[in-house]
Amino acid sequence: MSETRPDKNSRKNVIRFALLVSFVCSLLISGAASGLKGFQQENIALDKRVNLLKAANLVEPGKKPSKDEINRLYDAHIEEAIVDSQGKILEQVDPNALHLYLYKSDGRIQGYILPINSRGLWGKIQGYLAFKADGETVSGFSIFNHSETPGLGGEIESAWFQKNFKGKKIVNAQNKFVSVGIAKGKVANLPASEQENYVDGISGATLTGKYLSEGIKSTLVKYDAVSITFRQHDLIPKGAGTPEPAPVKK
Repeated sequence: MSETRPDKNSRKNVIRFALLVSFVCSLLISGAASGLKGFQQENIALDKRVNLLKAANLVEPGKKPSKDEINRLYDAHIEEAIVDSQGKILEQVDPNALHLYLYKSDGRIQGYILPINSRGLWGKIQGYLAFKADGETVSGFSIFNHSETPGLGGEIESAWFQKNFKGKKIVNAQNKFVSVGIAKGKVANLPASEQENYVDGISGATLTGKYLSEGIKSTLVKYDAVSITFRQHDLIPKGAGTPEPAPVKK
């Protein structure tokens, strides 16, 4: 018995059909991607707002308010600003300007927040580091993007780790800048004079701690003039309240 082979027209029809299906599918995928792009960007912007509010202790760790509540809190308490290399507020955008956020209560500046963009073990680590108006005391820390290993370096996004930053100092007992870093182990194992400048490390994530410490220090060096002007009560944007006075060291 001879085999029946499909004629050329049949093969052409199959190819045409496959091409048509591929074309329709590509259109559907492109349309879905375009339709979701705006939604995705909105979620990214909202997530950043949540983390800014967390760094400023205006949202409790582990909780995410509604979209309306997030925007209400942000508009009421957070003010975006740009400063020059001397830490002075600019009213016009400058290519060399630095971006930061001021957080307020009842019209008075309570502190400022710096964007952290650090190297990590597997990718970028992005977050926010907040300071009191004294220009030296950390008031909060949050992470909104990272690629670290879950259960190890990924612990940088956990509440227990981020809470450790609260109350730490970026200057030492001699009032010299030293940054705030992540210890290799427990802070209690460090000399007493260094303990207020470090937070507990994460077991099994030494490199994540090392890279994040370096990223934080690099950011603080870049924004050093901002911290200094806050310590001198000199960073007052137009129309804003006066920063809370820093406690006098004895």
